[in-house]
Amino acid sequence: MNKILIFPIIFGLLFFSCSEEKKKINESGIEENPVVGAGGESLPNVTFYQYEDSSSFPDAILELYTPLGNQVFKPGKVPFEFNVKNFLLENGGNNEARLVMILNGGDPIGYFSPIFQRELTVGTYRVVAYLVDEEGLALKSFGNYVDRDFMVGDSRPFPYSAEPYLALNFPRNAQILPLGEEMVVDFLVLGGDMKLDGLKVKISVNEFTYEIDHMAPIRVTNLPKGDYQVKVQLVRSDNKELEGPFSTITKTVFVR
Repeated sequence: MNKILIFPIIFGLLFFSCSEEKKKINESGIEENPVVGAGGESLPNVTFYQYEDSSSFPDAILELYTPLGNQVFKPGKVPFEFNVKNFLLENGGNNEARLVMILNGGDPIGYFSPIFQRELTVGTYRVVAYLVDEEGLALKSFGNYVDRDFMVGDSRPFPYSAEPYLALNFPRNAQILPLGEEMVVDFLVLGGDMKLDGLKVKISVNEFTYEIDHMAPIRVTNLPKGDYQVKVQLVRSDNKELEGPFSTITKTVFVR
């Protein structure tokens, strides 16, 4: 009899733990600039927040075999070869790619295979590649992402810089966000440690602003209909701007 009673209790505990909502932290409502609708009505305050840290796949490793550092390719199809450890690329939900790559601060593109080619013209390129979780958010543990510079055709390397820089996973440029849906700002900081190097990221969504001193996805709620310039900027803790070419990224988002 006692054994029979144990199973409903265990099931109940598992159900409770799985259904427990994530806790919001570092919530910041924009109260000094109340939002007014087209009909003059007051709208809920725009709010920024994070969820408690729930880092997944800390042991996943992404390695880049090709290109090599400052390798030169002919214009045309450039090969990319990655190696993935402790992580299954085909394990994604909703048939979404789990390996994502950014070239020169552009929009991310997902890949289902670790070996592929890209058609590229003459220029100098910085590749940032990373693994993503089931929600499409960038994994942020050491080894989850990799970066490298290379060249195509008659081009010169980027000027040497020891400064850290950004890669922006979300939002995507010209992204259309349904009214009432949260905007996600998801970034990586490469070439440095935010805590040790005294860095922070400033996020501006038109006139609404937020700052964060660690890598974590930011959620933005209650954005009214409109067009938004989302500016993500990596700066020193004293607000001194960095000089690198990828320390500031701007995307346009439409709320409809």
